Amino acid sequence: MKFLIAVAGPTAIGKTKVSIALARYYNSEIISADARQLYREMNIGTAKPLHNELNSITHHFINHCSIHQAYSAGDFEKEALLKINYLFESHDVLVITGGSGLFMRAVLQGLNEFPSVNKQVQHRLDDILKSQGIIALQNLLRDYDPKYYESADLNNPRRLLRALSVSISSGKPYSSFKTNDVQPRNFQVIKIGLYLDRNILYHRINNRVDQMMQDGFLQEAQNLKPFAHLNALQTVGYQELFDHLDGKLTLPEAVNLIKQHSRNYAKRQLTWLRKEKDITWFHPDQIQEMIVFVEESRLKGKIIEGSMTH
Repeated sequence: MKFLIAVAGPTAIGKTKVSIALARYYNSEIISADARQLYREMNIGTAKPLHNELNSITHHFINHCSIHQAYSAGDFEKEALLKINYLFESHDVLVITGGSGLFMRAVLQGLNEFPSVNKQVQHRLDDILKSQGIIALQNLLRDYDPKYYESADLNNPRRLLRALSVSISSGKPYSSFKTNDVQPRNFQVIKIGLYLDRNILYHRINNRVDQMMQDGFLQEAQNLKPFAHLNALQTVGYQELFDHLDGKLTLPEAVNLIKQHSRNYAKRQLTWLRKEKDITWFHPDQIQEMIVFVEESRLKGKIIEGSMTH
């Protein structure tokens, strides 16, 4: 029986460190389920693993494609499952981690099917975004689908446009199409959630943003500014710095907004994760306890598999 360890948690909590420790223990490899780290051109602002971390353990789907390519959660599901099945030919345990709940869910249980959307609705929503900004979309989502509004990445216009286009076109809330039906996988999933005291987590988020700025995040944003309209760059960090470069914000204002939006995003990530089933929570430093838990889960899985084959 093959086992996929899924390491989940909010931004800046230490998923990379934990995943590398687990992958090293099992002499394994890591699948990155991060919707931004997969882009080659986005480095500092996506908090990619450091070069020595990438060199210490093989990571897949980091620097996977260009910001000029369209890449969806559905694309990731297909490619990641192919890669996972290939790697399971030589490994009994693999690790998957990343900040994108949608990418993670795509691999662990599959994506929901949504109705087609009206093109006119899409164009109208695009116009609202351009003329009134992202706050207008956030307010519309709160009206059309308050349930999804509570867990959505409100700073991601692509997600907002998608949810609104489905809701308005179908006349039903976007969340009503999101079922918990799990598609069969040929491996067992062991879910590990990472937690920290909220004040400590927020302090780490603030420090991470300060470190990004010291590492040259503003220059990276300057280099990517000509492509600010691309979907890949519609994300926390880059958008605030683009506003600064456009003269809409001072640099301190932009940095403070990045911190605030990152903290808000972490809160929504935790809201998402707390609704997940079969997730066991650990402090990021409890590596040994995680290994014991994984071994117990593997033993249970093997016992269940053995009893089913007799």
